[in-house]
Amino acid sequence: MPALWTHLVKDLRIEWRSMDALISMLFFSGLVVVLFSIAFDPRGEFAQHIAGGVLCVATMFASVSALNQAWAREIRHNVMDAQRMVPSPGSELYLAKVLVNFLFVSIVQVVLAPFFFIFYNLHVAGQGWLLAVVMPLGTWALVSNGIFFAALAMTSRNRELLLSLILFPIFIPALLAMVMATEAILTGENDPSLWIKMLVGYDVIFTTTSWLLFDTIFHAE
Repeated sequence: MPALWTHLVKDLRIEWRSMDALISMLFFSGLVVVLFSIAFDPRGEFAQHIAGGVLCVATMFASVSALNQAWAREIRHNVMDAQRMVPSPGSELYLAKVLVNFLFVSIVQVVLAPFFFIFYNLHVAGQGWLLAVVMPLGTWALVSNGIFFAALAMTSRNRELLLSLILFPIFIPALLAMVMATEAILTGENDPSLWIKMLVGYDVIFTTTSWLLFDTIFHAE
């Protein structure tokens, strides 16, 4: 899909020059992790139980800043109008935006992980390699929905607020599965497979729905 590749390379180049999204996400997520570690003084078993929730919530709130910026560049100078005239489906633009933001959030998580384990004195009692499955699945759920709803709200004057109001309630099932799976892996007390399956099902359903509906909202703006 040449249009997908073109959009992907364009967004990566723009972000590489400015680093706006990455820096804001790193700063915000790092701040959340530090503040929660100070507020709760997490140690021992208590840290194992709350760490998953803190990491997932930090990722969620930090990602909103990047999702709000995802379409900001397209609005300037009537770029969106030009893209609607391109003879390629809008779904390719949607997938490119999702892939780019998924990459950005994943980079933030990888950079944040060592500091997270240090601040919360964590050791993984379960199968640690499953974190490499749970976090990408949860991140994809957040980003795929976030890009779709950000496009839906991009013409609104209060698009930042509107995105949060729409996205967070829709994301609750995936957030719950992400938190419970992470807690099960860190504590080793429960089997996280049910929550992982729930994340997979959520990703398939909502990504497919957003991909099919994106052309409609893209040309309706």
